[in-house]
Amino acid sequence: MAKELKELTPRSVSYSQWYQDLVIKADLAENSAVRGCMVIKPYGYAIWEKMQRILDDKFKETGHSNAYFPLFIPKSFLSKEAEHVEGFAKECAVVTHYRLKTNHDGTGVVVDPEAKLEEELIVRPTSETIIWNTYRNWIQSYRDLPILVNQWANVVRWEMRTRLFLRTAEFLWQEGHTAHATKDEAEAEARQMLEVYADFAEKYMAMPVVKGVKSASERFAGALDTYTIEGLMQDGKALQSGTSHFLGQNFAKAFDVKYIDKTGKSEYVWATSWGVSTRLMGALIMSHSDDNGLVLPPKLAPIQVVIVPIYKNDEQLKLIDEKISGIVAGLKALGISVKYDNADNKKPGWKFAEYELKGVPVRLAMGGRDMENNTIEVMRRDKLEKETVSCEGIEAYVKNLLDDIQENIFKKAFDYRPANTVSVDSYDEFKQKIEDGGFILAHWDGTAETEELIKNETKATIRCIPLEGDKTPGVCMVTGKPSAQRVVFARAY
Repeated sequence: MAKELKELTPRSVSYSQWYQDLVIKADLAENSAVRGCMVIKPYGYAIWEKMQRILDDKFKETGHSNAYFPLFIPKSFLSKEAEHVEGFAKECAVVTHYRLKTNHDGTGVVVDPEAKLEEELIVRPTSETIIWNTYRNWIQSYRDLPILVNQWANVVRWEMRTRLFLRTAEFLWQEGHTAHATKDEAEAEARQMLEVYADFAEKYMAMPVVKGVKSASERFAGALDTYTIEGLMQDGKALQSGTSHFLGQNFAKAFDVKYIDKTGKSEYVWATSWGVSTRLMGALIMSHSDDNGLVLPPKLAPIQVVIVPIYKNDEQLKLIDEKISGIVAGLKALGISVKYDNADNKKPGWKFAEYELKGVPVRLAMGGRDMENNTIEVMRRDKLEKETVSCEGIEAYVKNLLDDIQENIFKKAFDYRPANTVSVDSYDEFKQKIEDGGFILAHWDGTAETEELIKNETKATIRCIPLEGDKTPGVCMVTGKPSAQRVVFARAY
């Protein structure tokens, strides 16, 4: 990199420090005054907006509508579904009072003890309880079903050990909540949304994922099944990147949500919920970026092409400006987001380093000689390769190049995964291999006890029971008891 300011801790020295440096120096986010919370900066938010827009379109294509539910949940609601409250109890923020008053000694404000709430309110860690309390009023008969609703919102889970985007006390997400007449329909919905997430991860984030089901101890609190997509990061750790839950009738029973079926019989409703969060930003960064900064797949890059003029005087700049304006218009006409940076307060070398750090997929540069020769320098961020090409047909050339970069970034991440996936049969071998990171495919006897033992001894968890791949039965590497199929183990974020 051109400037010391921009230097990142190399991944080989400290991956977690590299990640922290990159998030801050690439202007994605920063820590806020509130411990465990983050400020998402405009450049980081622009990436999140692109993710949001694409996912929102996908949800609408699959028949869902957006709504909004309250931030506060009465404490009694959370108590109604036993597993659910147990799963979230340790990370709930609680509102107890509704008023402040000036301290009698004039030193600021204090909580007014007279303003105690009759019932405490929980700042939502997730919205199943408030939504199912609402659905009770919306659902009477089979004609009211299905309900296919999503909300874009913030949630609070009081995390002690936080890391920007990956684990914060407050984060942004979407949560879908659907109600169905039959078990089959709800299960099909949970599977469908998993496919939506997997398609988004692979086609837009260029991040290959393993689709699977969580083990009983790893599933969402109150769900019968949790489907998940798991990505493998460059440091060999797994990152859960989206989940979809089949909730059965647990929440319908907790909130007494019934419908009259076609035969006039009263039945409990079947439910799903599904979500992805700003954690996807962490996944995007850690899947592709390098020691020079971000590497963004073109489909999610806020700026896909940046153009930098290199000039000796104002006269030359005017000529380059004129030439570039036609190229900018041509690129925009092809739906490409482009920035022409002719600001005179920073040198070209500084700009090159800055846009490299920010992961802009394609950089074009034009100097006086290029002007004369009707050429332009093209640099692709994923391979850091430069070439000089003719300005004739540059727009189509860049468009093809962006497609190629998207494919290449995916291929690199896709090839990384099998190279860092091993099958093991013995527990001793497992203990060795887990130190190298990556996905480990091993047989497990299906018990929570064995899973807990492995976790305590190796810090590895079952990421999922894969939906695709080898289904050959075998014996558990720890107990020797029968195992239905190999499951995916890894250390995880």
